[in-house]
Amino acid sequence: METITRRELLKRTAMMAAGSAILLNRPEMVWADTKASTADKSRVVLVRDELLYAHGDTPDAGITGLLLDEAVCRLTDKKTPAEAWASIIKPSDIVGIKTNVWQEFPTPPEVNEALKARVLGVGVKEENLSIDDRGVKQNPVFQKATALINTRPMRTHAWSGVGSLIKNYIMFAEKPSDYHEDSCVVLGSLQELPLVKGKTRLHVLVMFNPQFHHTVQSKASPEHQWHYNGLLVGFDPVAVDSVGLRIIEAKRREFFKEDRPLNPPAKHIAAADTRYHLGTADPAKIELIKLGWDKDIFV
Repeated sequence: METITRRELLKRTAMMAAGSAILLNRPEMVWADTKASTADKSRVVLVRDELLYAHGDTPDAGITGLLLDEAVCRLTDKKTPAEAWASIIKPSDIVGIKTNVWQEFPTPPEVNEALKARVLGVGVKEENLSIDDRGVKQNPVFQKATALINTRPMRTHAWSGVGSLIKNYIMFAEKPSDYHEDSCVVLGSLQELPLVKGKTRLHVLVMFNPQFHHTVQSKASPEHQWHYNGLLVGFDPVAVDSVGLRIIEAKRREFFKEDRPLNPPAKHIAAADTRYHLGTADPAKIELIKLGWDKDIFV
C-alpha cells in the first residue's frame, strides 16, 4: 500500500491542475467494469484532505475536484487529469452519472458537478450527459447511454446493512422491492440489467461524512456521521464497497468500544463477489492506494 502526505498531494494536484488544460482528442483506453487492474488485484484509491470542510458544513468544491483528479490519475497511472479522464470516457460517449438523491443524505452536489465538468472536459456533448437517480429508467440519456459513472455516499442502511455502490443501481430495476429480501443479498444481479450491463466506467464512493450507525429506519443519523473527508475510487464496485465497509466497521468499533456487527449484515457485498463474480471483496486481492491525509484512516 502507498501512503502520500498531504504536502505531496497538494504539489501533485497543483501540477495536475495545470496539465488538465491539455485535452486529448481520443482516449488511449476505455475501462468498463474492469475487475483487476494490476495482476490479480483490484485497485482502489482512497484519497483524503483534512481541509475539505475547513470553511463550514459544505465541502470545498475546489478540493473536491482535486481529490477526484488525484484519485483518477493514480487509478489509471496517468500523469495528468486530462489523460486520466480521457482513458475512461470518450468524446463520442453518451454518459449517465448515476447519483443518489435521498433527501436525508444525498451525493454532495460538489461531487456531481466535479464529475460533470470532467466528462464535458473530455469532449462529451452536454446533451449527451445527464445526472439522475430515481428517473434513470425514463431518462433518454440513460436509455441510450454507452457509459455510466456510479457515485453515492456511504451509510448504514436498514435493509442492506450499508447503502453502497452496488445498491446504488437499484433504481434501474423495474421493481426495486424485489431486491429487498435477505438483507438485499441479490443486489449484485442489478449489474445484469440491460441499461447497466457492461457500461460502468468508474465507481466513486463518497466518504466525506459517512454514516456508521442509525437508530430510525429511513432517517439519517447526523450524530453517527463524521468528517472522514475522503473518496474511494475504482473500477471494481465490490472492491470499493468492501473497503468502505471496512472503514464503517472500524469506526463502529471505535465508537461503541466493542465489535458491534451491522444489523442487518451487508451480505450483498460478499455475494457480489462469490455469487455474481462482479469483483473481489477479499482484502488480500485488493491493491489499496492511500493518498493524502492519513489521520484515523481505519484501513
